[in-house]
Amino acid sequence: MFGHEKGAFTGAIAQKIGRFEMADKGTLFLDEVGDIPPALQPKLLRVLQEQEFERFGSGRTHKVDVRLVAATNRDLLKMVGRGQFRSDLYYRLNVFPILLPALRERREDIPALVKHFVNLFSRRMGKQVDCIPPETMAAFEWYSWPGNIRELQNFVERAVILSRDGVLQNPLHKSQTELMIPNLHRTRTLHSSLTSEDSDRALIVETLEQAGWIVGGPRGAAGKLGLKQTTLLAKMKRSGISRPIPEEGTDLSVMERRDAQI
Repeated sequence: MFGHEKGAFTGAIAQKIGRFEMADKGTLFLDEVGDIPPALQPKLLRVLQEQEFERFGSGRTHKVDVRLVAATNRDLLKMVGRGQFRSDLYYRLNVFPILLPALRERREDIPALVKHFVNLFSRRMGKQVDCIPPETMAAFEWYSWPGNIRELQNFVERAVILSRDGVLQNPLHKSQTELMIPNLHRTRTLHSSLTSEDSDRALIVETLEQAGWIVGGPRGAAGKLGLKQTTLLAKMKRSGISRPIPEEGTDLSVMERRDAQI
């Protein structure tokens, strides 16, 4: 990160500019900042606090103006409590935190990510993938993704490798898919010409009808679909799904009770 001078150690045959010096007047991104070893943490703190450092093997101080963006999948505050991460460095990094929910908590993002990675890997492999079957997209949307976007990326790459005749294959095991998607048998009945958005909408409407248009609660459609209530409401809004207006003669007291549970 800070570079070194020629002859600073065995094998240092030339001067090397460090990342902070290269990023002067720009932005430096540090991925997995929680993995920084304890011995390096005070040096990182100094360059963030004082905006200065020395190359290894040199006594000359260099000034830099760097905007730092750091990312981690660890709980740094818990690491501070265990003595694994300096508290002063944590608070220096925690100026403007952005918390990104796990992929399973924002399933509405999955179709766009799948299409992006399909385009990326199909170009890279020289393969043409024109169709993502509703059943395959449903499998992607229902999987829990413990490895988040990196895992999704790897699965899409595998699916592109397995693709035949321009059709994206489902890279998940059949038993896994059927366990994750309780309504998968219904998605299979959809015509193959339906888009993933059409099949998703059809499944949501059917589940809402079965649940009496109750969204939340133990008997609601969100639970049946394995979604958070806010996620299902967002999907309904995006797909233009709303509860049908009751016909004349409908028991309004029943409808009002249902409204109270939505």
